[in-house]
Order: sequence, then C-alpha cells, then structure tokens
Amino acid sequence: MQKDVERFTYAHYMMWPDEERWELIDGIPYDMSPAPSRYHQEISMNLGFEISKFLKVKGKKCKVYAAPFDVRLPEGEQIDEEIMTVVQPDISVVCNPEKLDDKGCKGAPDFIAEITSLATIKKDMKDKLLLYEKHGVPEYWVIQPEDNIVMVYKLNEQKRYDRAKIFSKEDKIELKLKEGRIEIDLEKVF
Repeated sequence: MQKDVERFTYAHYMMWPDEERWELIDGIPYDMSPAPSRYHQEISMNLGFEISKFLKVKGKKCKVYAAPFDVRLPEGEQIDEEIMTVVQPDISVVCNPEKLDDKGCKGAPDFIAEITSLATIKKDMKDKLLLYEKHGVPEYWVIQPEDNIVMVYKLNEQKRYDRAKIFSKEDKIELKLKEGRIEIDLEKVF
C-alpha cells in the first residue's frame, strides 16, 4: 500500500524563502540545488543569446527567459493559488504576451530547453518530458553537456512527442516558433 504524499500548491510555493529554488510537479516539491555548473550556465547563456538575437533583429514579439523564471502549468482554469505544477526551465520562449505576468508565465511556453546534470537527468528525461507533452509545449530540447548532444522533441498532430532527434556539437538545429524559424549552430551553444 502506497503512503499518501503531502502535495503543495503555488500558494505554498510563494511562501517559501526566496534564497531557495524549488519546482513543483503535480504538487511534489523538487529542490533545485546545488547551483548549476559553470558549463551549464555557459550553454544556457549561449542558447538564450542566439534565440534572443534572432528575435530582436527580426523585430519579433516572442520573449526569451532563463532560469530562474517560473512557468505555472495549470490544470484547466485553475487560479494561481491552486496550481500544483511550477517549473523553472533553463530556457523558455513565450510568444503569447497574454501568458506573461510579473510572476512569470502561466501556461505552456512555445519552447523549452532543459540542460541536464547528474542530479536532474531523470527528471528532465522522464518527468518533464511527460509534463511538457501533457501541457502542449510544441518543442522541448534536452541538452546533455557531458556528451555535447541535444535531443529534440516536437509535438505531432496527435499532441504527442515524436521520437527524439539527436544532434551533436557539429550540427545545426532549426527551431520553429510562431514568428519564424531560427537556425541554431550548436558550435556556438557548446
């Protein structure tokens, strides 16, 4: 018999100390420490820069955000205080300004990238993959710094992720957003 696990909401999350970083997935808290590695941060900054540069040069309305940035994923029309899933993706792109507020993003971003570590790889490859698919994130990248590879998941017509396409440091990936396509040279990211 499985023991009941205490579940938390965004109302609880908002009361936790600012100096601590947490995520909630279906009401279960996940500690975000320790801080990411230096290489993790470089990859995050480089990818965010490449996407942001394209969006600014082309005058696009989509916005790029780097962690910590709260993405609240409600079940239906939940009010903020009742939401049980709040994540902080390494990189998020949001093209619908109605999803943005001072707290972050409410609803699925148009793109999410997670950079794995030994502490997060299971959560990024399983829990978040299923979570992002369920909430309709059109494109999800799992970046593995140890091997310099990117696994790209895209929603198909059935609202399911197709099998991942795997890219290495020497490759270029086309990221498709509502406002256009961006070619990302992974040499510049890694």
